Amino acid sequence: MTPSPEAGTDPLDSLVLHTTDNAVSWITLNRPEAMNAVTWDQRERVISLLAAASADPAVRAVVITATGKGFCAGADLRGAPSTAERVPGDVARTIRLGAQRLIAAVLDCEKPVIAAVNGTAAGIGAHLAFACDLVIAAEQAKFIEVFVRRGLVPDGGGAYLLPRLIGPQRAKELMFFGDSVPAADAERLGLVNRVVPAGELEKTARAWAERLAAGPTRAIAMTKQLVNAALESDRATAFAAEAAAQEINMTTADANEGVASFVERRSPSYEGR
Repeated sequence: MTPSPEAGTDPLDSLVLHTTDNAVSWITLNRPEAMNAVTWDQRERVISLLAAASADPAVRAVVITATGKGFCAGADLRGAPSTAERVPGDVARTIRLGAQRLIAAVLDCEKPVIAAVNGTAAGIGAHLAFACDLVIAAEQAKFIEVFVRRGLVPDGGGAYLLPRLIGPQRAKELMFFGDSVPAADAERLGLVNRVVPAGELEKTARAWAERLAAGPTRAIAMTKQLVNAALESDRATAFAAEAAAQEINMTTADANEGVASFVERRSPSYEGR
């Protein structure tokens, strides 16, 4: 997938391509020669684009994908301070301001986010995909919890995301061994919603995204918030949040349209408001 960058003079625009089409914001990592390992600047660009998508009523869904053979090989560590140059607190600060902010930006985006995984997703790249609301993977895609191979603890929210998606035992297996997980196995485990031939990845992602973009955007946003919070809430808290969300949602034009279309026995026409 190679959408054209929007007009601008910032060279970073060529490393993170962005276009909006049919109310869908397409964010494309574009460093194929580096398997789309992300730099600090690229992370900031993606975070900014996700925040913009939340605030823009004309955007009603987001797709994150990449060019080349890799979705994202992890963080680009070139230029990072050597062990001798670090002072206590540097590593934790870097993770908080970098990888964790990227994952939080996906989780907190007020529009549904689809990952269209075209190839290898390793380390923070895997977590970027897993943070998305829906994951579509090409048949050749694979996911790797690569941290243990480098003697590292998973970061970028991995120990938070994986147990919620596949349970603690499976999460530990992936994180302890660092084995490559083919797309078909990732689908079986519950990490991926759909596996498709490479030639159908963009078509499938576009169809799903445009279907979401035609839906009741605010209701979907509040549903996302409820589901993301559910595993951290007791029943009383979850039920209260559900009732409050529905109370707020019933003030939207789309909720009124949905009810009216049901009564009038016609298809609804949602505007995302």
